[in-house]
Amino acid sequence: MTKQTMNYAEPWSQFYGPNLGYVMEMYEQYLEDPDSVDPELKQLFKEWGAPTTEAERFDHSESAAKTYQTFRLPENPTIFSKLVAAVKLADKIRHYGHLAADINPLNTQNKDTRRLELSEFDLTEDDLKQIPVAFICPHAPAHVKNGLDAINHLRKIYTDKIAFEFSQVHNLEERNWLISQIESGAYYPSLTNEEKVALLRRLTEVEGFEKFLHRTFVGQKRFSIEGLDSMVPLLDELIRHSIEEEVKAVNIGMAHRGRLNVLAHVLGKPYEMIFAEFQHAESKDFMPSEGSVAITYGWTGDVKYHLGAARRLRNKNEHTMRITLANNPSHLEVVNPVVLGFTRAAQEDRTNAGVPSQDTDSSFAIMIHGDAAFPGQGIVAETLNLSRLQGYQTGGSIHIIANNMIGFTTESHDSRSTKYASDIAKGFEIPIVHVNADDPEACLAAANLAFAYRKRFKKDFVIDLIGYRRFGHNEMDEPMATNPTMYSIIQQHPTVRQLYAQKLIEKGIVTKEAVEEMEREVAERLKIAYEKVPKDESKLDFIMDPPKPVACKLPFVKTSVEKDVLRRLNKELLQFPSDFHVFNKLERILKRREGVFDGKGKIDWAHAEILAFATILRDGVPIRLTGQDSQRGTFAQRHLVLHDMKTGKEFVPLHHISDANASFVVYNSPLTEAAVLGYEYGYNVFAPETLVLWEAQFGDFANMAQVMFDQFISSGRAKWGQKSGLVMLLPHGYEGQGPEHSSGRLERFLQLAAENNWTVANLSTAAQYFHILRRQASILRWEEVRPLVLMTPKSLLRHPLAASDAEEFTNGQFHPVLEQKGLGENREKVERIILSTGKLTIDLAEQINKMEGLDWLHVVRVEELYPFPKEELQAIFARYPNVKEIVWVQEEPQNMGSWCYVEPRLREIAPEGVDVSYIGRRRRASPAEGDPVVHRKEQERIIQCALTKKEQ
Repeated sequence: MTKQTMNYAEPWSQFYGPNLGYVMEMYEQYLEDPDSVDPELKQLFKEWGAPTTEAERFDHSESAAKTYQTFRLPENPTIFSKLVAAVKLADKIRHYGHLAADINPLNTQNKDTRRLELSEFDLTEDDLKQIPVAFICPHAPAHVKNGLDAINHLRKIYTDKIAFEFSQVHNLEERNWLISQIESGAYYPSLTNEEKVALLRRLTEVEGFEKFLHRTFVGQKRFSIEGLDSMVPLLDELIRHSIEEEVKAVNIGMAHRGRLNVLAHVLGKPYEMIFAEFQHAESKDFMPSEGSVAITYGWTGDVKYHLGAARRLRNKNEHTMRITLANNPSHLEVVNPVVLGFTRAAQEDRTNAGVPSQDTDSSFAIMIHGDAAFPGQGIVAETLNLSRLQGYQTGGSIHIIANNMIGFTTESHDSRSTKYASDIAKGFEIPIVHVNADDPEACLAAANLAFAYRKRFKKDFVIDLIGYRRFGHNEMDEPMATNPTMYSIIQQHPTVRQLYAQKLIEKGIVTKEAVEEMEREVAERLKIAYEKVPKDESKLDFIMDPPKPVACKLPFVKTSVEKDVLRRLNKELLQFPSDFHVFNKLERILKRREGVFDGKGKIDWAHAEILAFATILRDGVPIRLTGQDSQRGTFAQRHLVLHDMKTGKEFVPLHHISDANASFVVYNSPLTEAAVLGYEYGYNVFAPETLVLWEAQFGDFANMAQVMFDQFISSGRAKWGQKSGLVMLLPHGYEGQGPEHSSGRLERFLQLAAENNWTVANLSTAAQYFHILRRQASILRWEEVRPLVLMTPKSLLRHPLAASDAEEFTNGQFHPVLEQKGLGENREKVERIILSTGKLTIDLAEQINKMEGLDWLHVVRVEELYPFPKEELQAIFARYPNVKEIVWVQEEPQNMGSWCYVEPRLREIAPEGVDVSYIGRRRRASPAEGDPVVHRKEQERIIQCALTKKEQ
């Protein structure tokens, strides 16, 4: 054989992980007694010396000459090349076995076995028989006796009904653990005959429920689970592990497919309730009396396959665990971050000052995705990105792709650019298991591996559950019209229950008669439940009024704070450790706050905010604030987290105030809106006692989270009875920065406003901000609680006219409207009343301060736009008997901002004969001008027009 040269590390460069570990152990044994190791290994050690570690092989600190020294192979390299080839083959099986695996129940995909053939590696069976098992599969079970057995064992494991992808996992400990679990078979369930019969019974319940619905409610949408029936026992297995490990909460998010079945069998929602919803009858009468199942209701409701539920389970040790299936709209994947927020809230203890303590073992999330939606919906990637971030991690979620190989009518080759639906998860180093949904025992194995991995490594895990969809998208579609080839196969394909029943019959575990009796029992149970449901629609609520606490305005809340308390808190917030070096320029700015309660200066926006937070913490209300750059503040105004200019160490003053008995955190969020806002909404729903705030970097960034506003925050209580007190801070105001950094799209929140579903405010003073935050914190546990949408300022953050005197904090309160001081005093002379909101009211005040002779004018600031302050404005209008016109002035275009919302309301309450008109930008397609000079001229025109008296 021709002599060859090779890297100094050969043949060791072909070994890694457990294989390398084994070789190194053998080398140590060789040093003690050369004859105690396999002769072939002895020859390798004699020729090549000590095995090299992976770190040594890739150590680039050595010079290239030293790193890549070469040595000549011996004259006869057969021993070495065959050993290396065998190790390479084993490695290829691990990496590419999934391409040849039997994971498609319809068998419509070609299996790629080329990389797994012996001939590709110049190997024969006799060659493999000569190689020790430990080189190829160190975790092989006892029946594996030689290298050939080991390769066959690996082929069987990696190409069976369950397949694995973990080469994307870079952490060596994780990879070694996965290899050990997979190749030893430790994760695979060894079911008793009784357990197998119980599994068949569960599949019979799942299938029987769907068949009953199909026959009984012909043509009604139900988004059947059929084809993915094994999802229910898979969930059962995860729940079983959870209750055994005494997990406190399991939170599930899923779309429509299979939801009714999961509600019935995993959440314990009574069949009668589900049948009543199909029958359009009152369903609440069938709620279990013992309270183990909880279902919340809004007053307008939602379709049955969007509804959630909660269930409490108790183990033999009397440990109670709560399972929650989140309510979900039709946007398939948007529930994922909401459920993640549920989970973080369930894991944290917020009862002490500082950062909440977190126990990731106490709760975890299961997210069930559609195979078209997992790669297709961007929010999936946004949510996966949260999984390892400090402010959002939950110790790993278990993802199940309900893969029916079709999205509505679109087949996989048209819905993604990747081989698998799960491929997007590889970028986050998440292990992936593909499992054939026709093998329920393999599905249980996938659940076992996922749960164990999450418990050990605190990371996400993906189960790609590959099945099919037996009927059309919603049982009213005819799939043969668009997918004839696929559905020709499906129509001939037996169900998973039939397949598993036949398997157990053939093994003698169950008889055909017992299987038939099982079916009859399930059918009878469903029939009895259906007969209990009344066929009368008269009990339904056709009025759909919100509950009285929701329908009413918020009651008065005392939000002022004693001066001594504020003075002490203010002092504590400005005290830093003696060895902490605040950036000198920042320290000077912060120290200006010292004398405000002694008559020295006013309180600006950020100062008011931190005082509000301090007093809220003192009241025992935890606070969580997140957003892009929120620790410092987008406009360098906040500085809730200080950084030592020498060491970079962080210091949070709010963690060190006296009397605080609740936690405080502020996190800089990743550059995303939809997932982060959904997360904060979910956190708030699960931690209703906590003041949760999300801040957009600029208000227009909320565009990317519109689905969360539309389908959760504005309507969640009306649809599902899901309460929230979430605060959204949206910087808004026209400062000439162009169309994308001007408008927080106030008009959209006003358009969604109804039934007191939230508060929408656009404030003009720091004191108003202080009081509205404190009011929001006070109502969190009330039935009247509702979200708060705040258009927050940019230029007003430091504007002298937006700053407030200390007196407004110690004796003031929140006012839905404010009147311009110095105007409107001569009631007989006022002919025009200007109404405006937010930043423009300060622009007007600035100009008014430069003018005289304005006794004909009054200016009113509408601080709270929704609920609309009708009574307050009527009382003001009534004071001016000679008013001729009420003018709404805004800086937004006429088709944006508040005008379309306030116009009909102003016309309703305007005194008879008084004209209602508009001053502002004309209707535009774009929110603002792109050129700052043009912007300034337009702003000047609006102000001049508003403050110019009409000629008689």
